[in-house]
Amino acid sequence: MAIIDLEDKIVEIVNREEYSNFLYDLLEIYDIPRATITRLKNGNQNLAKRSGEVHLKNKVWFKETRKGKLFDGFVEVEQQVAELSTKPRYLLVTDFDGILAKDTKTLEAIDIKFEDLPQYFDFFLAWKGIEKVDFEKENPADIKAAERFARLYDVLHKENNLTDNNRGLDLFLIRLLFCFFAEDTDIFKPNSFTNLIKALTEKDGSDLNKLFSDLFIVLDKTERDDVPSYLKEFPYVNGQLFTEPHEEFIFSPKSRKLIIECGELLNWAKINPDIFGSMAQAVASEESRSHLGMHYTSVPNIMKVIKPLFLDDLYEEFEKSYDSMDKLNLLYERIGKIKFFDPACGSGNFLIITYKELRRLEIKILLRQRELAEYIMYLPSVTLDQFYGIEIDDFAHDIAKLSLWIAEHQMNMELEEIFNDKVRATLPLQAAGEICCANALHVDWNEVCPHRENEEVYIFGNPPYLGSKKQELSHKEDLKNVFGSKSNYKQVDYIAGWFQLAANYIQDGLVRVAFVSTNSVCQGEQVELIWKRLLINTQISFAYTSFKWNNNAKKNAGVTVIVVGLDSSDRYVNNKRLFIGMIEKSVKHITPYLTEGEDTIVSKLEKSISGFPKMDFGSMPRDGGGLILSPEEKARAIENYPELSPYIWRYIGADEFINNTSRYCFWLNSETYEEIKDNPFVLDRMEQVRRARLSSKAKSTQSAAKTPYSFVQKGPDHFYSMDSKKMSVIVPAFSSENRFYMPVGIEKSSTILSNKVYVIPDAGISLFGILSSRMHMTWMRAVAGRLETRYGYSSGIVYNTFPFPSISTRRKQEIEAAALDILDIREEHGGTLAELYDQEKMPIELKLAHEKLDGIVEKAYRQKAFESDEERLEVLLKLYQEMTE
Repeated sequence: MAIIDLEDKIVEIVNREEYSNFLYDLLEIYDIPRATITRLKNGNQNLAKRSGEVHLKNKVWFKETRKGKLFDGFVEVEQQVAELSTKPRYLLVTDFDGILAKDTKTLEAIDIKFEDLPQYFDFFLAWKGIEKVDFEKENPADIKAAERFARLYDVLHKENNLTDNNRGLDLFLIRLLFCFFAEDTDIFKPNSFTNLIKALTEKDGSDLNKLFSDLFIVLDKTERDDVPSYLKEFPYVNGQLFTEPHEEFIFSPKSRKLIIECGELLNWAKINPDIFGSMAQAVASEESRSHLGMHYTSVPNIMKVIKPLFLDDLYEEFEKSYDSMDKLNLLYERIGKIKFFDPACGSGNFLIITYKELRRLEIKILLRQRELAEYIMYLPSVTLDQFYGIEIDDFAHDIAKLSLWIAEHQMNMELEEIFNDKVRATLPLQAAGEICCANALHVDWNEVCPHRENEEVYIFGNPPYLGSKKQELSHKEDLKNVFGSKSNYKQVDYIAGWFQLAANYIQDGLVRVAFVSTNSVCQGEQVELIWKRLLINTQISFAYTSFKWNNNAKKNAGVTVIVVGLDSSDRYVNNKRLFIGMIEKSVKHITPYLTEGEDTIVSKLEKSISGFPKMDFGSMPRDGGGLILSPEEKARAIENYPELSPYIWRYIGADEFINNTSRYCFWLNSETYEEIKDNPFVLDRMEQVRRARLSSKAKSTQSAAKTPYSFVQKGPDHFYSMDSKKMSVIVPAFSSENRFYMPVGIEKSSTILSNKVYVIPDAGISLFGILSSRMHMTWMRAVAGRLETRYGYSSGIVYNTFPFPSISTRRKQEIEAAALDILDIREEHGGTLAELYDQEKMPIELKLAHEKLDGIVEKAYRQKAFESDEERLEVLLKLYQEMTE
């Protein structure tokens, strides 16, 4: 159940005419089983002895008391509970005018009006197994606001039969946001906006549109003579927020009620402006909503970017200047001159948090100056005109400007608490940052955020990341505009455009950059495609290695990301910072794989640098399904035409290999095809292949329609009729990221292998062991490509580049023995490789056997044990560089 659903159901209970079932209704909302509630009603589970009291073990002691006797009733309950060895989680006493409640675990208590209970729904979350301290890590007000606006958007969208990206609705919601915020932060009179709707509009919503239209016109007026008396209390706003005419909408009793609830049930003064971004995407569309977490960055993750980029340095300077008024003055002037630029600013989250952090530092400087001097005059330092952004979506662009203004107002309120006077004008609204509505890959960043040489500028943000295979033509054109038509622009990740333009911008002055990105830009072929160009003029100044990115947004993406900071290559930084989990390392240099070391870039190779035997992939049918048979199709074919049996072979790809399933295929050449070409089943399947190939856009595939019996692409002969006495190592082309080890296997039977697996024919068991090791897994994680989140293995970029040192016969025998133990344990446990290597279900014996193998393999690299995969990768990259040089 969503937060606002809990709140709404408590509203229903509070608004009932009688409360005989109040406690039972409340317990049901928090998922106490109905059977338990029924037994409690019947008295079977009620441990209380007094009339009007209910005691459900471990959950609650409830008492209904007479009017005016609320406190006395609570004291009575506390005295009874004090004698118990096992106390109920909550004490709850009410006379239905007020409520007194206490959490016996946290000792938190509430003393509220009965009608205000919905606003305290989170007090009883322990009944649902949610501790309030954990819940409050995500600001409940933020989450509620996002959910309520999403619900309102859906209702208005449906009632007005609107299409997505409706400018009028977007603008209306932005104005609502402002009005709710204004009435809760003394810009308007408290509750004046919500009360206006409640008092002056019909419950059916029929006249609500006119009220909004009239009010929005007044909010854009400086002359107030002709303003209706009931609207005169609302001030002139400016900022072009209400200049554009209000689009007419149909409002119903439901949408009117939702708008009023947004005003009554939310305290907008407590809502962080950065969550407005999540609201913007939450109301955008179902599709946008499903990707909300990929566009909205939470405060802790924003801090991962801005702290090492500039904030840590500014606070270090503050500490150094602490006892010097002159140095504090210089720092105060400095923070008022820095420019901050987000070239994919979305709804402005990075800019908002940066602005608030700079204003808080400004306040700290002022406080310290007051301690050093008897009197100081406040003069603004940090202003919104230091903040620049580019955003392609006009709704997000508008939200960014509004959110920045709200952030300014909130920080002014914080400052006023210190100076006890208004230090900056609230209304009329002024310009809120230099936010440009444009395509960031088609505009000159120097025109958006102009800067002189040695002017301090910080570029940061969370640009869109879209793999090359998921890009549309427009994305390719964007990248072509950045890299040029003769480049490899068609293969790079979309975010590469922002990295490249940032690198170009760095060359023109004192500029530093940091972006949040998916970890794919520092893995696989993207490293060679992107970083060879970037590292010509830049260096990585700091980085966070891969971490799961969760946030407060309505739809929580939970994607795996990195943070990469860039600096000019001619400005040497001795103390580069590498963050690995909770550990921070000071290093001399950071590689594009986000390890300590030199700028080694792994390139595709034709043969193994370690002298391993050749690896290839299997056969590619491109057959429209005509050559491939399911087990059921094979069984029916053999039943009807037994003579086809010699021509149908077992056929496996990555899925079949990992999940121990089978498919089958026709395996024919020109001679064997002649033997069965007139068979009805074969005729039908060959026609299916022919049609599929002729419909292809590829000329080579069209040409292959002449030989429908044959796979379009075949590997060496030994792939297909492998001698059962020989052993081949099989590696799936794709493997889940949710495995400690990639499931490498052994194939001995005659089998046709698809292009979804790689094979090393007639390989020794020691090679199976090496490829099954953590060292190989670490290498694969770093350099392999991705299909969605799965690892995409390849011979050229993973297997052939994997650096393995020369080993003694004894070490080889130790690896073989450990590898055989792994195979034996697999066989003993049974099950598929998918089951055996699931990190949640992996048998402990198998895991220990792998760890034993790891220890043996790793000693081939060095005697000292590795403490992390980052250490392993550092050693592997260094060895790769030595072996390729």
